Amino acid sequence: MARARTVHGVSVSPGLAIGPVHVVQAAPDAAPTWSVAEGDVAAEIERLRHAVEVASEQLARRQQLVARESSERDAQIFAVHRMILADAGATREVEDTIRGERVNAETAVHQLIARLERTLRGLEGNSVRSYSADLADPWREVLQALLNVTPILPQGSADKVVLAAAVLTPQVVTAVERGRLAAVVAEVGGRFSHAAVLARAFGVPCVVGLPGLLTRLEQGMTVAVDGGRGVVELRPDPQQVAEFHQRRSRLEARRASLSEQADLPAQTADGVRKGVLVNIESVHDFEIFDVRQSDGVGLLRTEFLYMERPQFPSEDEQFRMYRRVLERMAPKPLTLRTIDIGGDKRLSYFQTPHEVNPALGWRGIRVCLEWQDLLRVQLRAALRAGFGNELRLLLPMVGSLEEILAVRKIFDGVRDSLVEQGFEVESDTPVGVMVEVPSVLFTLERIVREVDFLSVGTNDLVQYILAADRDNPWVAKLYEPHHPAVLRALADIARVANAAGTPCAVCGDMADDPATALLLFGMGFDSVSVAPYFLPEIKSALRRTTLADARRLAVDALAQDTVEGAKRVLSSIRDALNGA
Repeated sequence: MARARTVHGVSVSPGLAIGPVHVVQAAPDAAPTWSVAEGDVAAEIERLRHAVEVASEQLARRQQLVARESSERDAQIFAVHRMILADAGATREVEDTIRGERVNAETAVHQLIARLERTLRGLEGNSVRSYSADLADPWREVLQALLNVTPILPQGSADKVVLAAAVLTPQVVTAVERGRLAAVVAEVGGRFSHAAVLARAFGVPCVVGLPGLLTRLEQGMTVAVDGGRGVVELRPDPQQVAEFHQRRSRLEARRASLSEQADLPAQTADGVRKGVLVNIESVHDFEIFDVRQSDGVGLLRTEFLYMERPQFPSEDEQFRMYRRVLERMAPKPLTLRTIDIGGDKRLSYFQTPHEVNPALGWRGIRVCLEWQDLLRVQLRAALRAGFGNELRLLLPMVGSLEEILAVRKIFDGVRDSLVEQGFEVESDTPVGVMVEVPSVLFTLERIVREVDFLSVGTNDLVQYILAADRDNPWVAKLYEPHHPAVLRALADIARVANAAGTPCAVCGDMADDPATALLLFGMGFDSVSVAPYFLPEIKSALRRTTLADARRLAVDALAQDTVEGAKRVLSSIRDALNGA
């Protein structure tokens, strides 16, 4: 039997996984290509037919809308497009491509569009070209429908699947239930993108930077993923599968050993207590970690609670959700970040404007200050749920003192209103801000007087300092958390917070790495908040290091003038931790 084909990429999330591959798609401007097994051809043709139906329904809705808002004449083009899709000859041509070439429906439709466009270029006369364009446009609707419809998961098997996609996005990572997700691989994606954050939060191996991968896959093909090394094996043979399982058993044994000690206090070898908390997205996250091992929840991303619903949750619905997570963590603290929508975190039922640069646009606290009822309802629910619990509130995307003062005014009004209505609320719920917008760095000495704590969101702070969009694959390589400018900004944040006696934490993905977590503690941060998967290893590293050693690490790293220099310093610490 031939040996497996090894594909090398970029590590995003560590871990080992093996299972059948399931190709999904989340890039609307590209048609992914993969081979279809002979036994799956009928199912692929059924996908095509379903997409044609969906596209026809979409065109019918547009026809009705335009007829109502404009005129029947203007709406006639959509009737023509529906007639084109009803032509059995074109559909049969696409089906023949699927059968004959054994490719997925997206590829077959894309080939049809390309043929129509070639015909268009060869015709003379504007009216004829226009008619040819009409022939292609409805099939673009079909392609879009296919891109939005994930191929059906293999039936009759409880196996976990390895998701494969052209581009790593949050939609890809959440395309199947978490219990069925073994790993994620993608041709393109950023190591610190939102999707990468989710993969690490879920504790699933993830590899990106695999150009041409989809053309080498078939649905259901067995693949082995080494997230730590950034390697994907296609069709491993029995010997390789056995070796892979042995490696995974050793990794699981090591993690089990670390987990057994993870409920010990988070303190340095010389007895200095630090906080090691977790970041969570929903109530379901409590199924993947032991609450006894953490010092609390350092970041509850509430927007994901909104994204799981078809409409805005009511005050009572939010109250029940927040109460559940607070009670699960009691008596430990839980930091609830107010809703941070915008950018790539959109709600299907809340239309936000199209923005050329959404990373620098209308998101976070900016949305809440514009739509204050959205913030008031969330604050009412949170304060009601927080009575008798250790609730802390965190404001995202803060860029100025004025924004903090505006939210403080709203917060005080909401609390006073609840008391007047007879609700029991705490009188001193801590309110903190995310430090992620660079303008805060230059006004921090004034800001710390108005807040109860700071939490650094390194994921966004890094991209804003370096002007490198972490979700843009063209500049993802420039997104470097260990850049000297980033490290010095972090050290300044800790210095200002320590001088003011204001607790400071890091809740970004940077802290998931044990060596970097020690660096942050050495800078003066009181706590870190990490994906649950990394919690045992962070605590183990902390217990094996004195605070003096962590401070020396910080001094050495801050003395470096290049990214590579800082990485060498951290690499030596990482090697020492792994060899201990």
